[in-house]
Amino acid sequence: MLETPAVIVVGAGVAGLSAAAELARSGLSVTIIEARDRIGGRIFIQRDPASHAAIALGAEFVHGTPPEIWQLLRQHNVPLTEVSGDQWCFQNGRLCACEIFSEVDAILKKMDAHLPDESFLSFLERCLPESGITSKQREAKRRALSYVIGFNAADPERVGVHWLVQQIYADEKIKGDRAFRSPNGYEDLLDVFRHELARAGVTINHETVIKSVNWSAGRVEIKAHKNGTLCKFIAPRALLTLPLGVLKASSEDSAAVQFNPALPREKIAALQRVEMGAVIRVSLRFRRRFWDDIPVSPSKTLSEMSFLFSEDEWYPTWWTTMPEKLPIITGWAPFTSGQHLSGKPRAFVIDHALNTLGSLLGRKPQELSSMLVGASFHDWQSDPFSRGAYSYGGVGADDAQRALGSPIDNVLFFAGEATDSSGYNGTVHGAISSGHRAAQEILRSLV
Repeated sequence: MLETPAVIVVGAGVAGLSAAAELARSGLSVTIIEARDRIGGRIFIQRDPASHAAIALGAEFVHGTPPEIWQLLRQHNVPLTEVSGDQWCFQNGRLCACEIFSEVDAILKKMDAHLPDESFLSFLERCLPESGITSKQREAKRRALSYVIGFNAADPERVGVHWLVQQIYADEKIKGDRAFRSPNGYEDLLDVFRHELARAGVTINHETVIKSVNWSAGRVEIKAHKNGTLCKFIAPRALLTLPLGVLKASSEDSAAVQFNPALPREKIAALQRVEMGAVIRVSLRFRRRFWDDIPVSPSKTLSEMSFLFSEDEWYPTWWTTMPEKLPIITGWAPFTSGQHLSGKPRAFVIDHALNTLGSLLGRKPQELSSMLVGASFHDWQSDPFSRGAYSYGGVGADDAQRALGSPIDNVLFFAGEATDSSGYNGTVHGAISSGHRAAQEILRSLV
């Protein structure tokens, strides 16, 4: 007979991995249940067959200097390299240096968390009504809207100003405007967790899809399917790190999890105030870095390009692998762009990427297609185990993340990026932090 673990952790994303590692270090027996055949959740790395470079299908950048990530990687001698290079904007039909960011920052700084909460779109219309602004202000307004949509994968009619202000303040603390990568992407971080969990003897049950969570005082029974067979896991307590999109899934959805008894009303209310963003990102791999030859002035080309911003309806943002010069460029399709691409055939997603890139860089799609050697993307919206990219706070979301992460009767505990209440939800470091917070809550419940 299998020994009953002290804690069942549902989900092997970084929230679940960090919590399981901390609980195991404290002497508790831990079992992890994971629906996928791999760990990492919305961290998903593939390898470019030619260069062996890490191709991120999900999280890619380390935003700023969060200690949750930096300390772990430094302890294992994993270096981080800062993203560098030129940033270009496409406007009025041509490429030019991005010179509007200071005006965008000025707009964002007008947001006030002491005023009643409102959507970002409502804030923009109130502060910069179309009838009374200059053409330069109108351009800054469009860019501010694009930034909030792009960075947060958010619906501007739903994302709350209070949440955006908290996010900006939190980012300032860790220099969040800077971006870094490790040599193998976030696979380096997953390797750290693999090592810690293996050393602690933590069991991970892959391809195990939970269907119901039955809980009462001092007991949790989780029913799941593994290879078509029903299985049960029983423990005194469980930590749930399910993505927000799965927690919000309707009862008719195949990904839905049934709670018996149902989650408390305050937990359900918190779920309604936090939103799940939509993104499709596609990495295109070419035979060579053709943009190195594209001139932007008599003495300058795009060879040092790191980011390219536009207002394209399909892929408004692009980035390269700078400072490493690989023939790989990534297109980012947030919010409505991602929604329109989600569920579409692979050829549709890639063709639209080539069309957009060609129009921005002055190259025919057929020319780019002839140089293309590979393309990678993952549809997170259609993925039943994520149901979206990452979370953001809606209007009136003040304290919603805390309520979403709060334990129930010292039996059910909650973690995951959507439960981070420090301004870092939607990030890898926010997910790790939530795992640490939940682990400490579990340990305190034992005293």
